[in-house]
Amino acid sequence: QVQLVESGGGLVQPGGSLRLSCAASNVTLDYYTIGWFRQAPGKEREGGSCISSADGTTYHADSVKGRFTIYRDNTKNTVYLQMHNLKPEDTGVYYCAARGVPVNVMCLMTRGYDWGQGTQVTVSS
Repeated sequence: QVQLVESGGGLVQPGGSLRLSCAASNVTLDYYTIGWFRQAPGKEREGGSCISSADGTTYHADSVKGRFTIYRDNTKNTVYLQMHNLKPEDTGVYYCAARGVPVNVMCLMTRGYDWGQGTQVTVSS
C-alpha cells in the first residue's frame, strides 16, 4: 500500500560517508514507523536503524550504533539514513520499510512492513 522509493546508494571507500533517502508520494511518512534494513549476498535481511511513529524513538542495531543516524524531514516527506565510518561489512542492499499498523514488536524486526525496492551500498577500496 505504501509506495517507497530509496535513493543514495553507491560505491564508497572504507571510512567514508553516505546518505540514503526514503521518499513517499502517497502517504505521510510521519505517521509511519520507518525502518532501514540491509541484506548482504547470501545472508538474511537484518535490521539496521528504525524510528517509531508512536513516540519518535530511534533504535539501532549494535553493528551500526554510533555510526548511523535515522531522521525525518517532514517538509520533504522523506526519511534519511546518514551513514558514517562505513566498513566493508556494511556492504549490501539497503531497504526502506514503512509500518502503519501498530505491531507489538520492536521496529528492527521485519514483521508488518511494506518495503521499497532497495538500493545497493558497496564499501570497498
